[in-house]
Amino acid sequence: MYVVGFIIPVPEGKLEAYRDWSTRAGELLTEYGCLEIVEAWEDNVPDGTHTDFRRAVDAKPDEKIVFSWQKWPDKASVDAVERAMSEDPRFDPPGEIPFDHKRLIMGCFRPIMSTLSDLE
Repeated sequence: MYVVGFIIPVPEGKLEAYRDWSTRAGELLTEYGCLEIVEAWEDNVPDGTHTDFRRAVDAKPDEKIVFSWQKWPDKASVDAVERAMSEDPRFDPPGEIPFDHKRLIMGCFRPIMSTLSDLE
């Protein structure tokens, strides 16, 4: 298993546009082998003393935090889809992206513990 995670500031009024955008992207990523995608909309994101989600992405007062992760079979699958993103025109977003993509945080992770799988 391999996990790709995101922290994304999204304008509060663009929840439905974000849901539509992420659903389209999810269908394409699933076609390329993604096993699961979770898009979670801010419900309780407290301000921290030293840092927090909102400061990490320079969220504006009218933005909500999306915490998103993708579960892939392995790193090779993620590497393959990243190469495909520059070749497959379906990855070109139709219309406006419903958030400021320059402020999102993305990272790839090798899980070391999971209650749902053996991590193989």
